[in-house]
Amino acid sequence: MFGAEKGSSDHLDGKKLHIGIVQARFNESITNTLATACRAELLALGVQEKHIKHVLVPGALEVPVALQAMAESDEFDALIALGCIIRGETYHFELVANESGAGVTRLALDYQIPIANAIITTENMEQAIARQTEKGTDAARVAVEMANLLDELS
Repeated sequence: MFGAEKGSSDHLDGKKLHIGIVQARFNESITNTLATACRAELLALGVQEKHIKHVLVPGALEVPVALQAMAESDEFDALIALGCIIRGETYHFELVANESGAGVTRLALDYQIPIANAIITTENMEQAIARQTEKGTDAARVAVEMANLLDELS
């Protein structure tokens, strides 16, 4: 049996994992911090530097396309989506937030690969800054834990 009895710490060993990261450049000051925190946590969890592939795309709407290419390559145990969408004065915020999130979720289900979604959506820059490090770290932990869980379940 796993879960509460076994504990999630058993699933946080990244030594054997290959992880792909797709980072949106839009709001780059935030996404760079997300990426730095994410990479540091992956390394802390034992993922080897040579087993981390990190690519950049223009914005959050382009993240799913790069994730799909990575999923199709069959090289990765888990993927990570990094981006930052800050509300503006138009409906564009909702469009980008909804479509990028739906794309990430659909790919995870279609390819049966864990994708940690750390495309943060905030009302303003202050909220983004407050979340950037924690969400980058969380994404790494989610990717490693879910890759190990799915391996255990298959």
